[in-house]
Amino acid sequence: MPGGADSVKVAVRVRPFNQREKNAGSGCIISMKGDSTTIKNPENSSTKIFSFDYSYWSHDGCRENEDGVFIPNSESSNYTDQRRVFQDLGQGVLDNAWQGYNAALFAYGQTGSGKSYSMIGYGPNKGIVPITCEELFKAIETNKENQKQLQVSFSMLEIYNERVKDLLVKGKQSSEGLKIRQNPQAGFYVDGLKNVPVSSYKEIEKLMEQGTVNRTTASTNMNATSSRSHMVITIRFNQVIRNAGGESNTRSSDINLVDLAGSERADSTGATGDRLKEGSAINQSLSTLGNVISALADIAGGKKNVLVPYRNSVLTKLLQSALGGNSRTIMIAALSPADINYDETLSTLRYADRAKKIQNKAIVNESPTDRLIRELKEENARLMAALGKGGSKTDNSGELQRLLRENESKMSDINKTWEQRLEEARKEWERGHGGLEHEEEQAEWRTFPYFTNINEDTQLSGVVKLSLHVGETLFGRSTSATYSIRGLGIQEKHALITNSGSRVTLEPVNESKIYVNGVKLKSKEELHHLSRIKFGSSCLYLYVGQVNDRKPNDEKVYDYDFFMAELAEHRGVAIDLQTPRVNESMENLKSYVVFQDFMDLLPQISEANAISLELDKGMNFQAEIKTQASHDSQQQQGTKEVQIKATNEKTKKVWVWSREKFLHRKDLMEEMYCKYMDGEILPKSRDKDPFWDPVEDMFLGSCHVMLQSLTYCVETDEHFTLHNYHGKEEAVMKVRIFPLDEKGHYLGEESIVEPRELLGKPFSYEISIPECMGVRWCSEERSRGVYCKVLLDNQQPVKSQTVWGKSYCDFNLKYQVKEKKVRQEFIDYLQTHSLVVELWGSQVNEEDQIHHTFSGNGVNGNSDDVLSQMKNKEYEIERLNEDINLLKKENFNLKKKLDKQQTQLDMKKHRRAKGVSSAPPVASGDIGLDADLAQALRVFFKDMKAVQGQISELKDFVKMSRNGSSDNGNLKQSLGKQEVKLQDVENKMSGCVASLKDSVTNTLRKAKR
Repeated sequence: MPGGADSVKVAVRVRPFNQREKNAGSGCIISMKGDSTTIKNPENSSTKIFSFDYSYWSHDGCRENEDGVFIPNSESSNYTDQRRVFQDLGQGVLDNAWQGYNAALFAYGQTGSGKSYSMIGYGPNKGIVPITCEELFKAIETNKENQKQLQVSFSMLEIYNERVKDLLVKGKQSSEGLKIRQNPQAGFYVDGLKNVPVSSYKEIEKLMEQGTVNRTTASTNMNATSSRSHMVITIRFNQVIRNAGGESNTRSSDINLVDLAGSERADSTGATGDRLKEGSAINQSLSTLGNVISALADIAGGKKNVLVPYRNSVLTKLLQSALGGNSRTIMIAALSPADINYDETLSTLRYADRAKKIQNKAIVNESPTDRLIRELKEENARLMAALGKGGSKTDNSGELQRLLRENESKMSDINKTWEQRLEEARKEWERGHGGLEHEEEQAEWRTFPYFTNINEDTQLSGVVKLSLHVGETLFGRSTSATYSIRGLGIQEKHALITNSGSRVTLEPVNESKIYVNGVKLKSKEELHHLSRIKFGSSCLYLYVGQVNDRKPNDEKVYDYDFFMAELAEHRGVAIDLQTPRVNESMENLKSYVVFQDFMDLLPQISEANAISLELDKGMNFQAEIKTQASHDSQQQQGTKEVQIKATNEKTKKVWVWSREKFLHRKDLMEEMYCKYMDGEILPKSRDKDPFWDPVEDMFLGSCHVMLQSLTYCVETDEHFTLHNYHGKEEAVMKVRIFPLDEKGHYLGEESIVEPRELLGKPFSYEISIPECMGVRWCSEERSRGVYCKVLLDNQQPVKSQTVWGKSYCDFNLKYQVKEKKVRQEFIDYLQTHSLVVELWGSQVNEEDQIHHTFSGNGVNGNSDDVLSQMKNKEYEIERLNEDINLLKKENFNLKKKLDKQQTQLDMKKHRRAKGVSSAPPVASGDIGLDADLAQALRVFFKDMKAVQGQISELKDFVKMSRNGSSDNGNLKQSLGKQEVKLQDVENKMSGCVASLKDSVTNTLRKAKR
C-alpha cells in the first residue's frame, strides 16, 4: 500500500562449481528446501539454517537447450533458471515501476559467486537487467492509449575509490569524478550524469555495450578490477498522462539496478595490528553499506536513537531511497557452494539475513507537469534574487549559478517534446560512435588475428578486441602507439607485434615485462592460436589466431582463473589444472585453501611491486607459506598460512605482513598511486606511507634437536643447520644437550642407563648454545643483529643476547631444566619430542643505522660530509680487525678439533691393525665431525670472501675520494693513510685464509689415508 511499510525482499541463489572448485575436489555445503537455506560447516558438520523470501537452487539439475540456454533437465528438477528469477524478482520491479513506485534491485556476494550472472547474464542466458528492459519495451509497444506518453531514459555509472565515473561518456573524464549533490525533495543525485532517452530495447543494448567497454578500459587503465567497483544502472520511467482539459500529469519511477563489489572486502576497514588503522576509500562504500544495513535492521528491531551513516560513502548516499526510504527494494545474495569458501558464504548469508529486516516506505511519485514547471520557475526567481542581492562575489555565488543553470536545463527538457529529445540523443550517438562505418571497423577482428581482454569478471572478458593488421602493431602507454594501453608496468613502447599474413610474432620493447603462456618473454616469439599474453602487471589478453584456426567456443576454457593458475605454476607453485582430487581429507582441504590464497595474492603482489617501482619506493613483495612445523616440537605440519615478505631494497629492511595487512596496505597503495596519476603531490611524511613500517624482528630459521638421547643419559653435541620456511639454509648452530648429576656436574659417557632406571628419581640437563656460524642475515647487511630462542613445551622461551653485525656469533647461552621426580610421561615426552632452536634477526631504524650506502662518481658535498664518511670508514676498519681476531680464534679451535679427530682415527686404525677388539668404540658423533667441520669451513670461506669484497669497496671509495676534482685539503692525505691501513688489513686476512686453507687440506688428506 502507498505510504505503508514494505520489507526488503531477499533472495539467495547458489551457483554450480567453477573450474577452480572442481580442481580442488570441493564438496557442496549448501542445501535448500522451500525458502530455507542450510549451510554445513565442513570441519565439524554442524549446520545453520536461514529463511528468505526466495531460495534458488542453480547448482545442478540443468541442461543446455539448442539455443544455449540452461533449463531444468527434468520436471522433477529443482533447478532455477534465469527466466524464473526474473519472474519472481524482475517482474515485481516492473510492476512497481508501472504503479509509479521507485524500485531497486542489488546483488551481493563474494567475487565469482555469480552476482553478475544473475544481474546481467552471459550469452543467451540473459539476466534480470536485460530481461527487465526487454519486457518494459514490450509493454510499451502494446500501449494503445493516445493520451498516455511513455518515456524511458537510461544512465550507467561506476563507483571506485569513492569517485563516480559516467560509463556512457567516451574519453577521459575528470580525475575527481562526478559530484554528488542533494536536493531537498529528490534526495542525493549525481550532478552531470548523462541520462540518455531511449525508444527501444536495442538502444539500451548498445548503451550497455558502450558502458561495459568503458568500464573494461578503466579497469585496465586505473587498476580497478570489477571486483573492487560498484556498477549502478538507472532506468527512469515516466508516464505522462493528459486529461480532457489538456493538462498533463507525470507518474515517474526510478529503477536502480546495482551490481556491488565483491563482498570479501566488506570488512576491510583496516587490518588488525596494523599501525594504519583507517580503511581505504576503495572499500569505504562496501563497508559503509554493511553499517547502514545493520543500523536499519536495529531500527526495525525497535532500537532507538540509531544513526544511519548514509553520508559516509558515495554508494550509500545514492542508495538512501532504496534502503529505508522511498523505494521497493529487492536484494539477491549470490552463494558459492564449495566448502573451501565456507567463511565467505556464511558471511553472505548473515548479511542477507540482516537486510530482510529493513523497512521501506514507498510512495507513488505523481505530480502535475504544470506544477513542476511552476515550481522550477519559482525556484529560479528565488535564485536570481539571491544572486542580485548578494552580488557575484559572494562565497556561494558559484553554487547559486550552478543551481540556476540546472533548473533552466530541467525546464528546457520539460518544454521539449519527447520526440525532440530522442532525436538529439540519436544525433549525439552518431557523433560519438561514427554510425554504421564505425561498427564495420569494429568488426575487423572477424577477418584478422586479434587480442581480446581477459578480466576477473566474466562479464568484462572478451569485451575489447584489438585487431592485428598485416604489418607492425605497437602496444604501449604512448599516444602514438597503435593501441594505447595504460596500467601498472606498461612502458611507453611496450610490445611490437608483426603480422606477416601467415604468422604473427610478439617482441618486447626495451626489456618490457611480457609473459606468454606463463613464461617471461625475452626475445621475439611466434604466437599461436589461443596463446595467453600478460603485459606489465595486470593487462591480460588472449591471442585469437587466423580465421581458419578458430573453432566455436574454443576460447571459453581460458578464463581469468586459468591465466592465474598458469602463471603460478610457472613460478614454481604446483597445481593440477585438470585432474580433480577425490576423497579429500580436511587437512588437504585446508592446504588447498592456503594454496588458493597464495594464488589469489600473486596478481596483487605483482601490482604492488609495480606501484613501488613507479613511485620509486624501492619495495619488493614476495608471498611465502608459513608452516607451523618450523616451530613445533614434534615437527608436525600443523596450520599453514600465507604471509608476505616485504623488503626495502634501498635500506635492506625486511618486514613480514599477514595476508590481511598486505591487502589493506595494497588498497592504500592504490589510493596513493591514483593520486600520483592525477598529478597530486604525495605527502613525504612516512607516518601515512603504506610502504613503510617501524622495524621488527624477523624469524630466520629453526632446527630440531631430538631429546631421546637424554633418556639414556647420553650427551648431544653437534652442529645443526637452521632452515627457513622455504627449506633454505640460514646458518649453522652448535647445540649441546647433556645430563647433569644432583650437583649440576656433567655425568660423562660412563653413566649410560636405561630409561626405566630414571623413574622416580630427580633428573636435570643443560642446554648450551655456544656459537652460530655462517649467518646469512648478517653477511647480507652488517647493520643487522641476531639472537637465538629455545622453545620447550610448557616452558617460557629462552632468549640469548643479540649479536650485531657478525656472521659468526658467540651466544654463550646456557639453560638448565630440572625435573624433581621422573614419571613415565616425562620419559615419553623426551622420546617423542625435540628441542626447537630458532634464529631471529634484529634490525635498527634508518636513523640509527651505522652503515650508509654511497653512490655517484666521487665524493660530492661539503667537507663535513667527507669527515663523516671517513669516521664511518674508520669504524669499519675497527670492526674488521675485531672480525680478524675472532676468525683467528676460530681457526685455532678448528685446528685443535681436527687434530683431535685425526688422533682418534689413527688410534682406531692402530688398534684394528693389532686386532684389539676390546677397544672402546669411537663415538659416532666424532666420526661424523668431518662433514660438520667441512660444512663450517665452507661457510667460513664464503664469509671471508664477503669481507674481502667489503674491503675492496672501502679501497675503491678511498681512491675515488683521492681522485676527486674538489680540493679537500688535508682530507686526501688522511684518506691515503686509511688506504694503507686497509691494505694492511687485507694482507693479514689473506694470510689467515691461506693458512686455514692449507691446514684443512692437510687434515683431509691424512683422513683419506
